[in-house]
Amino acid sequence: MGSLALLAKELGHEVSGCDANVYPPMSDQLKDHGVQLKEGFNPAYLDTKPDLVIIGNAMSRGNPVVEAVLNQDIPYTSGPQWLAEHVLKGRHVIAVAGTHGKTSTSSMVAWILHHQGLDPGYLIGGVPKNLPASAQLGKGSYFIVEADEYDSAFFDKRSKFIHYHPRTAILNNLEFDHADIFPDLAAIQTQFHYLVRTIASQGCIISPANDTNIQESLNRGCWSHQETIAELNTAASWQFSLCSKDGSKFDVFHHGNLAGTVSWNQSGLHNVHNGLAAIAAAHQAGISPEQGCLALSQFTGVKRRMEELAIVNGITLYDDFAHHPTAIATTLEGLRNKVGASRIIAIIEPRSNTMQAGFHKDQLACSAEIADLSIWLQGENLGWSLSETLNSHTKQTPGKKQRLSVCQSIEEIMALVVKEALPGDHIVIMSNGGFAGIHQKLIHRLKEAHV
Repeated sequence: MGSLALLAKELGHEVSGCDANVYPPMSDQLKDHGVQLKEGFNPAYLDTKPDLVIIGNAMSRGNPVVEAVLNQDIPYTSGPQWLAEHVLKGRHVIAVAGTHGKTSTSSMVAWILHHQGLDPGYLIGGVPKNLPASAQLGKGSYFIVEADEYDSAFFDKRSKFIHYHPRTAILNNLEFDHADIFPDLAAIQTQFHYLVRTIASQGCIISPANDTNIQESLNRGCWSHQETIAELNTAASWQFSLCSKDGSKFDVFHHGNLAGTVSWNQSGLHNVHNGLAAIAAAHQAGISPEQGCLALSQFTGVKRRMEELAIVNGITLYDDFAHHPTAIATTLEGLRNKVGASRIIAIIEPRSNTMQAGFHKDQLACSAEIADLSIWLQGENLGWSLSETLNSHTKQTPGKKQRLSVCQSIEEIMALVVKEALPGDHIVIMSNGGFAGIHQKLIHRLKEAHV
């Protein structure tokens, strides 16, 4: 929604919005671009008589502003529908879908096209470091959009990506998520199948060669050109070969031929997959694999995606958005391959609707087993016991006991970290929310502790 506000502002509209507890980096970005942000949901905000209200999918019936919009008969629409009608028409849309990696991969595609002078438009759910903002209209013919499978609005239960009609689509991966709106994995696969039905026969779908869940969706019908990505020596259109264990350097092969090398500051096998998919998508825009590799080597990442926040007395702190067991595990694996035997402390807030409902709770202990110490927040909205679940599913590997701790508040977390952290440690703070501002508070507390 914040990115949509930027596009509406760029189109010349006067834009304001309201939300609860908006946090950086999006709040800072909106302020910098002159978008007025109001706290809470006061119906009086509508006294300005807006021409149109774009209602985010987190809003439901009973919300005071939603009820006021309906009662006052103010025109309204969903974010995806507004984007389709006012921005995407006439553009070659490159959509990035999947359970994980949408923001990072969208940012990579946008950066490659920007680097090559194509002046693309884009809408990304995070804030890319290489680009001036999370959204931009662009003057070129291409538009990159982070294509979410979540529903569009309380009045439109279709997945957002159904509105976008991409010419090129990346289907990064597919797992069960969003348990608040999808009963099972099959329901999500159906939405991906509907997306595939909207792609022209002259369009292109890029997907992993070995993702069974995506393949099952494609097997229900696919009328577009398909390209696949995989590791070298696996049958696929695009392949990669690691030059470094942490994924900071890898070779790219196209139809079996070495096409270039990416050497960047990203880590993790998941980012290698994201990067290869981005190069493949950029190729659909006429960018050679060699040029794609060159551009991607200058990609500096996205805020809140393993973003290094500070180094305090030899202790490195990172911010990461991971909120699914798979994302937690792959992120920590990438960091382990980067830092070797150095200690890793993971601070995790299970915050998503799916997490709060307990659908992934049995996978959580295993997801953080690479960390030397995992610290979990038992949030007020978590309807189950973290201590009970984590302790019952902790793996005890020979010679190493998995250390974990459950805390009731961020104050308790910070006290534990200050007690445990040593120079050379790497601390990863993982949440898809603001985590009550723990990031800067912990940095300050660590500085104080070592004065």
